[in-house]
Amino acid sequence: MSYVDPDYKSKKDFKAAVASGKRHVTYNPSGMFGSPQNGSDVIEGPHYPKPHRWYAAVEVQNGIVVKVRG
Repeated sequence: MSYVDPDYKSKKDFKAAVASGKRHVTYNPSGMFGSPQNGSDVIEGPHYPKPHRWYAAVEVQNGIVVKVRG
């Protein structure tokens, strides 16, 4: 699972930003596990230490979110 910046409060806000063409690079804050550069990933929010309230399955190309699937 990965994060994106900015720290969206809701999945709806994140989906709207991706649909509008805003570029989101995925990252893993722990640094222990890399985020996939191509394929699928799951974005979670809001960021730690706040409790995660939403998750979104995404398609990633060259480390950039290109589609929100769920």
